[in-house]
Amino acid sequence: MRSLAFLLLTAAVMAVLILLLRWTYGGGASLVERRPRTGRPDEYGLLVAVAAPPDAEQARRLAARLDAAGLRHTLVRTAEGPRLMVWPADAEAARALLRRG
Repeated sequence: MRSLAFLLLTAAVMAVLILLLRWTYGGGASLVERRPRTGRPDEYGLLVAVAAPPDAEQARRLAARLDAAGLRHTLVRTAEGPRLMVWPADAEAARALLRRG
Protein backbone atom coordinates (compact mmCIF):
# COMPACT_ATOMS: atom_id res chain seq x y z
CA MET A 1 0.00 0.00 0.00
CA ARG A 2 2.85 2.36 0.84
CA SER A 3 4.57 1.72 -2.47
CA LEU A 4 1.34 2.53 -4.35
CA ALA A 5 0.98 5.84 -2.47
CA PHE A 6 4.63 6.64 -3.17
CA LEU A 7 4.15 5.81 -6.85
CA LEU A 8 1.05 8.04 -7.10
CA LEU A 9 2.80 10.90 -5.30
CA THR A 10 5.81 10.59 -7.60
CA ALA A 11 3.55 10.58 -10.67
CA ALA A 12 1.72 13.68 -9.41
CA VAL A 13 4.98 15.56 -8.81
CA MET A 14 6.25 14.57 -12.25
CA ALA A 15 2.98 15.72 -13.86
CA VAL A 16 3.25 19.11 -12.15
CA LEU A 17 6.89 19.47 -13.23
CA ILE A 18 6.02 18.53 -16.81
CA LEU A 19 3.21 21.10 -16.90
CA LEU A 20 5.44 23.79 -15.46
CA LEU A 21 8.20 23.07 -17.98
CA ARG A 22 5.73 23.05 -20.87
CA TRP A 23 4.34 26.40 -19.70
CA THR A 24 7.83 27.85 -19.25
CA TYR A 25 9.34 26.68 -22.53
CA GLY A 26 6.17 26.46 -24.62
CA GLY A 27 5.48 28.65 -27.64
CA GLY A 28 2.62 30.56 -26.02
CA ALA A 29 2.50 34.14 -24.85
CA SER A 30 5.51 35.28 -22.88
CA LEU A 31 5.38 36.84 -19.44
CA VAL A 32 8.52 38.82 -20.23
CA GLU A 33 7.77 42.36 -21.32
CA ARG A 34 8.62 43.14 -24.92
CA ARG A 35 10.70 46.13 -25.90
CA PRO A 36 8.52 49.12 -26.70
CA ARG A 37 7.92 49.69 -30.39
CA THR A 38 8.37 53.19 -31.77
CA GLY A 39 5.14 54.09 -33.51
CA ARG A 40 3.67 56.92 -35.51
CA PRO A 41 2.26 59.93 -33.62
CA ASP A 42 -1.31 58.82 -34.42
CA GLU A 43 -0.87 55.40 -32.77
CA TYR A 44 -1.24 56.51 -29.17
CA GLY A 45 -4.95 55.97 -28.66
CA LEU A 46 -6.85 58.93 -27.30
CA LEU A 47 -3.76 61.05 -26.69
CA VAL A 48 -3.27 64.08 -28.94
CA ALA A 49 0.11 65.53 -29.94
CA VAL A 50 0.43 69.19 -28.90
CA ALA A 51 4.12 69.74 -29.63
CA ALA A 52 6.79 68.28 -31.88
CA PRO A 53 10.07 69.50 -30.36
CA PRO A 54 13.24 69.07 -32.41
CA ASP A 55 15.14 67.11 -29.76
CA ALA A 56 14.74 65.35 -26.43
CA GLU A 57 16.14 68.25 -24.38
CA GLN A 58 13.59 70.71 -25.77
CA ALA A 59 10.87 68.11 -25.22
CA ARG A 60 11.84 67.82 -21.54
CA ARG A 61 11.73 71.61 -21.14
CA LEU A 62 8.25 71.79 -22.69
CA ALA A 63 7.10 68.86 -20.56
CA ALA A 64 8.32 70.68 -17.45
CA ARG A 65 6.20 73.71 -18.42
CA LEU A 66 3.11 71.54 -18.81
CA ASP A 67 3.88 69.86 -15.51
CA ALA A 68 4.23 73.22 -13.75
CA ALA A 69 0.82 74.25 -15.12
CA GLY A 70 -0.73 71.03 -13.79
CA LEU A 71 -1.53 69.58 -17.21
CA ARG A 72 -1.25 65.81 -17.50
CA HIS A 73 1.04 64.86 -20.36
CA THR A 74 3.13 62.09 -21.81
CA LEU A 75 6.44 62.48 -23.60
CA VAL A 76 6.81 59.80 -26.28
CA ARG A 77 9.47 58.96 -28.80
CA THR A 78 7.76 58.37 -32.14
CA ALA A 79 9.14 57.35 -35.51
CA GLU A 80 8.94 61.04 -36.45
CA GLY A 81 10.72 62.34 -33.34
CA PRO A 82 9.65 63.27 -29.81
CA ARG A 83 6.04 64.32 -29.20
CA LEU A 84 4.25 65.77 -26.21
CA MET A 85 0.86 64.11 -25.88
CA VAL A 86 -2.12 65.19 -23.78
CA TRP A 87 -5.74 64.18 -23.41
CA PRO A 88 -8.08 65.86 -25.91
CA ALA A 89 -9.77 67.90 -23.16
CA ASP A 90 -6.41 69.46 -22.26
CA ALA A 91 -5.13 69.98 -25.82
CA GLU A 92 -6.19 73.62 -26.31
CA ALA A 93 -4.90 74.70 -22.89
CA ALA A 94 -1.58 72.92 -23.51
CA ARG A 95 -1.15 74.47 -26.97
CA ALA A 96 -1.93 77.94 -25.60
CA LEU A 97 0.56 77.50 -22.79
CA LEU A 98 3.29 76.30 -25.14
CA ARG A 99 2.62 79.15 -27.63
CA ARG A 100 3.05 81.77 -24.92
CA GLY A 101 6.69 80.84 -24.71
